Amino acid sequence: MATPRARYNWDHAAPDQTNEYPSERVNTPLGADKFEKEAVPPLPRPEALLPDPYGWNSWLRERGVALLLDNTNEMSGMITAPTKGYGLRQGASTAGQYSIENDIDWERLAGVRGLSTHAVIVGRYGIPASRMFGDNLNPSQEIYGGGGNVVVHLVYAYAEETMAKGRFDAAAGRMSFLSDFSSNPLYCNFMNNSFCGNPKASSDNTTHASYPDANWALRLRGRPSPHTYLQVGVYFSQSQSIYGVQQYRTGFKFNGADIDGEAIPVELGWEPVFAHGTLPGHYKLGYARDTADHKDTYYDGNGNPFALTGLPARTVHGSWSAWALADQMVYHHPGGAPEAGITLIGTAYFNNEQTQTRGQQYSFGMLDRGFWGSRPQDAFGINFSYVRVSGKLTKTERLYAMQGLAIPNGSLLPQTYGAVIEAMYQIHVFRGITFAPDFQYYFNPGAQIGLRNQAMLGFKSHIELF
Repeated sequence: MATPRARYNWDHAAPDQTNEYPSERVNTPLGADKFEKEAVPPLPRPEALLPDPYGWNSWLRERGVALLLDNTNEMSGMITAPTKGYGLRQGASTAGQYSIENDIDWERLAGVRGLSTHAVIVGRYGIPASRMFGDNLNPSQEIYGGGGNVVVHLVYAYAEETMAKGRFDAAAGRMSFLSDFSSNPLYCNFMNNSFCGNPKASSDNTTHASYPDANWALRLRGRPSPHTYLQVGVYFSQSQSIYGVQQYRTGFKFNGADIDGEAIPVELGWEPVFAHGTLPGHYKLGYARDTADHKDTYYDGNGNPFALTGLPARTVHGSWSAWALADQMVYHHPGGAPEAGITLIGTAYFNNEQTQTRGQQYSFGMLDRGFWGSRPQDAFGINFSYVRVSGKLTKTERLYAMQGLAIPNGSLLPQTYGAVIEAMYQIHVFRGITFAPDFQYYFNPGAQIGLRNQAMLGFKSHIELF
């Protein structure tokens, strides 16, 4: 039988959210997973507080069944007072999620070669504190929303067939677009939603289903060489309803009555490992096109600014996005674990400004794990994100402001550009438990020049129970 590898060894990240497993697998070079006689990749096995209570975990895993339960909690509070005159207030808030994941290796359980299934359910609570000072672009706590405000919310449930020892992989079912495309488990070492779990610009287009929501989908992945992959998907979008209460509240509404198009992403990845296997990296280029209807950010149906005419925005059929993601370990701490080292992280994301809020997003950061010999699993990270709002949307908002009208999307001022910098220190408290004090600083909150820059202090905790 195959022996599960230590989770995140090849992603040089901390054992973090259970739900990062899909993006972890696409970030693993062919050959890093030891398939041996099996065709199914090893089931996830993160470090846990209760790794094998009463022996049931080992009993299940010997039969190809993995159960994971975790909790993530994020708290953040404002250090400086918000801008006066807009009804904003100073305060703090907490957001969190409990999550249970089930992965089944059907080759072990029932002899079906190459088949595995994956399902996650969550419950979420709380809101991000950044709303208190007028930001609606970069939530200070990513682990909020999209969960329906219910006890049980289905995130995804899909089947996966792996062939030729990982050289070809197909998945189908209820799947989140952004769990496989433009994703990286390194991002969720951070707390701000501009980084975790994907570059925030990626979810502007609602045909790109974002965790914890999913669509019916098919995804194919091929690996022409051990360190390259090409993947493509078809996601049947529900762009007008996926984040509405009726559709997404529990995640168990499977009918396709409101499918309104398809999103088709393509991503090419290169996963080199330099310096005799000590410096792993991941480089991704991607493009997505969809066929759903979107609202124009500037023109009405007659080709005039709808902010002046009062007519509805015209309908644009289809949209696009493109991205480039990279991370590279540049220094490995001598004698340390495979994930011990300094890793640089960078992102560039581009959206169709005719249909989406963020025209561009750029980020650059660094993560250093294992730099302290006596605490090899601790990590320090810093990340910076810059967002430029669609120029067409900026013009629309300025027209509303010139007329003394409220800006429709909830902004207080016309949006142009903004930035966030985050620094964290991740403390490995105990087996399966991390606690990360966190500092964030907002430049032009919500990309609104005129709102006071804001400093925030908080923490992110994570417990992997089993």
